[in-house]
Amino acid sequence: MSINRVIISGNLTREPELRCTQSGTDVLGFGVAVNDRRKNPQTNEWEDYPNFVDCTMFGKRASSVAPYLSRGTKVAIEGKLRWSQWERDGQKRSKLDVIVDEIEFMSRQGESRGGYSATRAAAPAPDPGPTPPPYDDDIPF
Repeated sequence: MSINRVIISGNLTREPELRCTQSGTDVLGFGVAVNDRRKNPQTNEWEDYPNFVDCTMFGKRASSVAPYLSRGTKVAIEGKLRWSQWERDGQKRSKLDVIVDEIEFMSRQGESRGGYSATRAAAPAPDPGPTPPPYDDDIPF
């Protein structure tokens, strides 16, 4: 038995690119930076080391999500790894990317173009309206 599941969260490293295959399937490509925290042996301080992950999403969900994603948007991704290999200019090349099954927006309101917080990708959440004050006058103390 083998399991191919990936869960990552991080920020988009570039503007997403939406294209369409010859058969009409929407394909959304974007990159996510995921930090790895390690202790620097010279300074003994904890440091973040970024990992850059290519992600691909297919179908109608890809086109519905695209307008709400932009560089810097924080997302959580669930999907599977796919390895691909090709040849360019006589050199073999390969890459490992994540095929996105689920995406969740993690940015706070106003931090991304969409302004939605922690919503599933199927449809954007409705605007909740103005945020109530952090206190309530009815509290007796």
